[in-house]
Amino acid sequence: MGKRDNLIVGLDIGTTKICVIVGELKEDGGIEIIGIGSHPSRGLRKGVVVNIETTVQSIKRAVEEAELMAGCEINTVYTGIAGGHIKGFNSHGVIAVKDKEVTNSDIARVIEAAQAVVIPTDREVIHILPQEYIIDEQDGILEPLGMSGVRLEVKVHIVTAAVTSAQNIIKSANKAGLDVADIVLQQIASSEAVLSQDEKDLGVALIDVGGGTTDIAIYHNGTIKHTAVISLGGNQVTGDIAVGLRTPSSEAEKIKKKYGCAMVSMVQKDDMIDVPSVGGRNPRTVSRQILAEVIEPRIEELFQLVNTEIGNSGYDNIVASGIVLTGGTAALDGVAELGEQVFNMPVRRGLPEGIGGLVDVVKSPMYSTGVGLVLYGKKRLMQTPNKFGRGDKNTFNKLFSRMKEWTREFF
Repeated sequence: MGKRDNLIVGLDIGTTKICVIVGELKEDGGIEIIGIGSHPSRGLRKGVVVNIETTVQSIKRAVEEAELMAGCEINTVYTGIAGGHIKGFNSHGVIAVKDKEVTNSDIARVIEAAQAVVIPTDREVIHILPQEYIIDEQDGILEPLGMSGVRLEVKVHIVTAAVTSAQNIIKSANKAGLDVADIVLQQIASSEAVLSQDEKDLGVALIDVGGGTTDIAIYHNGTIKHTAVISLGGNQVTGDIAVGLRTPSSEAEKIKKKYGCAMVSMVQKDDMIDVPSVGGRNPRTVSRQILAEVIEPRIEELFQLVNTEIGNSGYDNIVASGIVLTGGTAALDGVAELGEQVFNMPVRRGLPEGIGGLVDVVKSPMYSTGVGLVLYGKKRLMQTPNKFGRGDKNTFNKLFSRMKEWTREFF
């Protein structure tokens, strides 16, 4: 297996699974998915690495599977980051335009001014996302380059993460023999794969329900307005099933995927399922409605928390096109219907779009982040060098390179 320069690889390090998606960049700028590898994740809890060695082994297995399918060697990846430690906030910067015409230097200076906020030393900036530019009180400008004016302002969304969590993700990938090209917030990656530009313009909330966390991103006028993470996900549903039906957790996960439904009213009364018992006892036959009665309250509770978060963000009135649900838990029957009841707005299930190749294989909400990382990598390919190489002794110094310049005066 040889190296190929036109490959973009997404590494989704999730709480329940580690997924590797290999995309090939075509001459016309399109992406073809040519390889997929997936392996159960054992070393994470609620999106955060808690056992590096176990995580490394899971990454290696997933990479080997993807390499075999794609017929290539994987060296560099774009990886996602999630967890309750993620914090996003909006900031604002103002400068005077030097030559009465906005240049790239002015844009860089105003973004630097917006970054001039005190960040605790145990946190690292993951993303600085411009929302809009304002020139001489004219707002709503998305591309200010070349425009005339004397005063330039920018509104940005800054995403920070715990330094140690980011380090552990990089360390796990490096130990598995991989260079990390960039770390990407998972809901931003997922939005690349499942949201249309029309939805981003009109206003949409993406809810990525993973195993350990639920990630939220709100878009309006084509830019991101709010991000949040709730430390609750599909694993809590699995745990409820294991307790409620008195079955092992591994079997509860299988039952959830095969028979799970988020609305009791959508299940027939005479629909029965076999449930393995614990301790060598005989399997039992129970109504599928009982399973739905276990699942529905937990999903409804999760959606209520998300609804509260959207309300607290102050952007609940701009989500005009509704809610897009993605992530593994979004594959459950009845999730979209229950979501419409709780959120009182249109809800759809988000599937990866804008790709070719193995489309049928990745056409599932569980692959949204992995495919999104590939599409994000395609956007950044010409701009971003490898930041976190495994052969570089100064790996963790590089972790701070994005914020070193503007934090010097504060620490």
